[in-house]
Amino acid sequence: MEWLFRKTGTRLSHSVRKLSKALERLAQVLKARWKTWTLSCLLCMAAVLQATLAKPTQEKRDRVHHGRDLSDHVHNDAEDFQYDHEAFLGKEEAKTFDQLTPEESKERLGKIVDRIDKDKDGFITHAELHSWIKYTQKRYIEEDVMKHWREYDVNKDDKVSWEEYKNTTYGFYMDEEFEGVEDKNSYKAMLARDKRRFQMADQDGDQIATKEEFTAFLHPEEYEHMKNVVVQETIEDIDQNGDGFIDANEYIGDMYGSETKEEEPDWVKSERQQFIDFRDLNKDGKLDSDEVAHWILPGQVDHMDIEAKHLIYESDKDKDEKLTKEEVLGNWNMFVGSQATNYGEDLTKKHDEL
Repeated sequence: MEWLFRKTGTRLSHSVRKLSKALERLAQVLKARWKTWTLSCLLCMAAVLQATLAKPTQEKRDRVHHGRDLSDHVHNDAEDFQYDHEAFLGKEEAKTFDQLTPEESKERLGKIVDRIDKDKDGFITHAELHSWIKYTQKRYIEEDVMKHWREYDVNKDDKVSWEEYKNTTYGFYMDEEFEGVEDKNSYKAMLARDKRRFQMADQDGDQIATKEEFTAFLHPEEYEHMKNVVVQETIEDIDQNGDGFIDANEYIGDMYGSETKEEEPDWVKSERQQFIDFRDLNKDGKLDSDEVAHWILPGQVDHMDIEAKHLIYESDKDKDEKLTKEEVLGNWNMFVGSQATNYGEDLTKKHDEL
């Protein structure tokens, strides 16, 4: 998708036939790349349309792939349990539970406890609770992968080969040369980038992706062995002069663009200082791959592990470091406490899986 907005001078053919083909190709690429980790196309668009904004867009800040927050709320149990609700249920399901009566919440919580107790021994261990929280937090990734999986697994063998992916995404042009296509170099660069990422995700090198490998391809920021490709793609997105590094102006240009000579907003000045003080570690005026990795992939904090320990500590009445169903239900408000409304029943009809 990056080429769409970075190549602003692209000219579409005046031919109706070529225009139709170009639009079809655009739809294919947008559909194929919509859920990948990079949002640079939106960011470039924002830089042009919002040149005088007083602060950077949230998407710009999201280049940093720190340990993913489990909730949008501050974790303050003295005030409310919204953080715990979203951590335990996932953000979308927490909204659903907010519409339930206390009785409905407790009933559904009991069913969840049965699912968490994998070995059916009547206890919820830290490992089981950690696994559940990981599932709720990663569910959106699984749903995204399954949606694309059905599209790309053309021969229905429960695998996606590079040929299947390439032909589905780029097959409209039949080969890798894109002859007769306007701005074919951008298409070729996008294909090469996809191929590089696919090969990195394909750990056994057989040019065929299992579901796990395909997940790494679509969401490389979630996998340690994909770290290098995440860093490389970030540099390619921001590096405007093609020297393989990110200088201060390129770093700022990724978040802020102004066609005027007006004084930069305070937040831009602050970001420039951040670049000097914290990003450019060797003080040579530019970021290399190690410095970019330090920026966008800092040390991971396992928030899911911390939350599992917290829920057990707060609910474990006999202090045996594991939970019974009774102990969970006894502290149900921390796990799933609800704020019932008149339309709660209608909102929860499609969530029977919990």
